[in-house]
Amino acid sequence: MPGSVVGDLAGRVLAGRYVLQAAVGAGASGRVYVAQDTRLQRRVAVKVLHAALADDNAFLRRFRAEAQVAASLHHPHIVTVHDWGEDEMPYMVLELLSGGSLRSMLDEGNLLTIPQAARVARDVASALEYAHARGILHRDVKPANLLFDEHGIVRVADFGLARALAEASWTEPHGAVFGTARYASPEQATGSQLDARSDLYALSLVLVEAVTASVPFSADTTLGMLSARTMRPVTAPDEVGPLGPVIERAGRIDANERYPDAATMRAALSDVAESLPPPTPLRLAGMADRADSDPTQAHRAPGASTALFDQDAGDTSDDLIIEAIPVDMRMTGERRRIVPFVVGVVLVIAIAVAALALTRVGGTEVEVPGVVGRTLEDAQALAATVDLELEVVSEQHAPDPAGTIIDQEPAGGESTRSDTVSVVVSTGPAPVDVPNVVGASWAQAETMLAEAGLRAEPVQEFNADVPVDVVASIDPAAGEQVPPESLVRVVISKGHAPVAVPDVRAMSFEDAQAALTAVGFQVQRVDEFSDEVAKDTVIGTAPETAVEALFESPVQVVVSKGQDLVAVPDVSGETLDDATAMLEAAGFGVVFEGQYRAGRPIQFQDPDAGSMAKRGSTVTVRQQPGGGNG
Repeated sequence: MPGSVVGDLAGRVLAGRYVLQAAVGAGASGRVYVAQDTRLQRRVAVKVLHAALADDNAFLRRFRAEAQVAASLHHPHIVTVHDWGEDEMPYMVLELLSGGSLRSMLDEGNLLTIPQAARVARDVASALEYAHARGILHRDVKPANLLFDEHGIVRVADFGLARALAEASWTEPHGAVFGTARYASPEQATGSQLDARSDLYALSLVLVEAVTASVPFSADTTLGMLSARTMRPVTAPDEVGPLGPVIERAGRIDANERYPDAATMRAALSDVAESLPPPTPLRLAGMADRADSDPTQAHRAPGASTALFDQDAGDTSDDLIIEAIPVDMRMTGERRRIVPFVVGVVLVIAIAVAALALTRVGGTEVEVPGVVGRTLEDAQALAATVDLELEVVSEQHAPDPAGTIIDQEPAGGESTRSDTVSVVVSTGPAPVDVPNVVGASWAQAETMLAEAGLRAEPVQEFNADVPVDVVASIDPAAGEQVPPESLVRVVISKGHAPVAVPDVRAMSFEDAQAALTAVGFQVQRVDEFSDEVAKDTVIGTAPETAVEALFESPVQVVVSKGQDLVAVPDVSGETLDDATAMLEAAGFGVVFEGQYRAGRPIQFQDPDAGSMAKRGSTVTVRQQPGGGNG
């Protein structure tokens, strides 16, 4: 029996905080309990695995790695892993989902319509797409691992657990292979390498079963069933309608002929879903704590409740078994004393029920449609088809979009003689406060806004009072309440705006320096000769006047040194060649006048020797007049 794998641990406290209250199901690898997290004061589901696994080092090593990875997955269609650990036996702490599993629904005879199946499969493919993108395969996609919340939204459970159990040396009670054989892919049957397309194959089988109650390739033996999958592709039955092409492509023998990835299969399922009428609400199996009101009787659950566990791979029923709890039936004196009290309470309840029934005499009993998850307008139209009216008893914040019904009384599927159904309508997610990120860096601001559930729109602007790359302002302002995922405009300072270089020409250097420093520039002095500008007067700047330059950037101030004058050397008495060399060395050009006579000395020069002349100007020279000897 699966129930014998893990003894009943109700009442035990794991890790000093998780109080196990009641078992809600058992599988070949462990048992699931409703538990109370005493630290956070919330109800959770705790999956306790077989005690023998605690001694299996290979399993524990893989379990820790896979549990850590599973806890990192955050997706609206993946069961949240709150915690995991080992307390004499391995366990995982999961979000508690009250809608039950797809396995439970099928066991109760509640098949999915084609629109329902398309919607559920699309959401499962979305979860697989998210996990596969992170390199995580599920390896055990089956109805028992597809759970629903109270609104009928599907979640995929047990990511990574099949892989961890595959490394365990411990054998299941029935000697089964981990990764339920009923949904195994051909490559699982042959022991080949698995990839994301193996999960898509399993999803195609689940789709067929969800609509028809039959799994393709059913056989008397597991070996026969697996063998058939390696020889024939999945053939979609007529009952699945437009889902047929999707099922058949995902169910091909060769993985290369299937959808290349979960994203492509999700898109195909979305196309089918959009072509169909809106799905009606699911008839959820629900979750019961299975707290036995008559502990002297053994009860067999009609189907899986939370199904946060592995069913035996060879077990085609996936049923849950709750063990009987024997008690002493001898009534004590104290119990005899409370009997009159109990009888009195029962009579009061019976009278109240009878009175309620009398108030409904004459009314027509109708089945209440499920309207949770619908817009108020659509729900009113649906209720009107059975002559019911909706009464909005409250509106409250919820993750559901504004105007969506999040609760109803009576519940969908129940019968009533009343003509009204009370509903609670979502006003949308609760608003969040805009955090104060002014003065923070852009990286810090982006992180703070993301943690608050808001999106940031960065805008860069010049700001003379705020340093570069620091947040100068935000819109909406800090402290304002806005809907989650709202866009917050974050103005990031680019520092001081560029400044135009002032005109400081013809100023003294001191005055020019003061004028430039006053508008935020740094000043560098450069001296140059000038024929036009008087000495110690500013010639100009670099950058030039009126050009915009970065605030606090350096500006060169060019100051005149006046003309570049040089003393004219005395070349009288020198030969022309020597005089020319002397004058050129001093920076002058040479002009010779008169008739040249070799060897005669220079007698005349203009400008005169010792006078100041502009560098680069010319000096005129003449030789001494001579006699007839030439």
